[in-house]
Amino acid sequence: MDPAPAQPRPLVSACVGLGSNLGDRAAHLVAAIAALRATSGIERLEGSSVYETDPIGPAPQGPYLNAAVRFATSLAADELLARLLAIERDRARRRTRERYAPRTLDLDLLLFGDRRIEQPGLVVPHPRLHRRAFVLEPLSEIAGAWVHPVLGETVAALAERLRDPAAVRRLPGTVTEAG
Repeated sequence: MDPAPAQPRPLVSACVGLGSNLGDRAAHLVAAIAALRATSGIERLEGSSVYETDPIGPAPQGPYLNAAVRFATSLAADELLARLLAIERDRARRRTRERYAPRTLDLDLLLFGDRRIEQPGLVVPHPRLHRRAFVLEPLSEIAGAWVHPVLGETVAALAERLRDPAAVRRLPGTVTEAG
């Protein structure tokens, strides 16, 4: 008797933050979107506007371009994280011990359904999500009603508390229009 075919995994909504402040920042974001769209197990990708933000961390650094994407995925959270890290490497991301160092591309898994995940190298929801206007502002465009699984507040409410249009400057268009 043939074994039963593997059951497809249910789709989970996931949100990823994107950032770049080295090289052709917009090209890095566009390449990340294209790579995510080409990933088996990712569908219905939608993206936020692109925002320019001042860097956090050691000077001198140029400003960041930041955005967020939301999509449905059949990948497990650790598989998605591995894909995000591979996309970063493809864009010449070099991880150092220095926190907030300049980078060609930064992809952070922000939310994965309503799940709380704490394992080595992966914490979801992202542990600093609620303190980062440069993440919350684009995320609120595409997932404003999403309730933070730990804090019990919507992304829109978290973004409103930190909103500063001078610090997180919206640019024309969306990240997916550019990709």
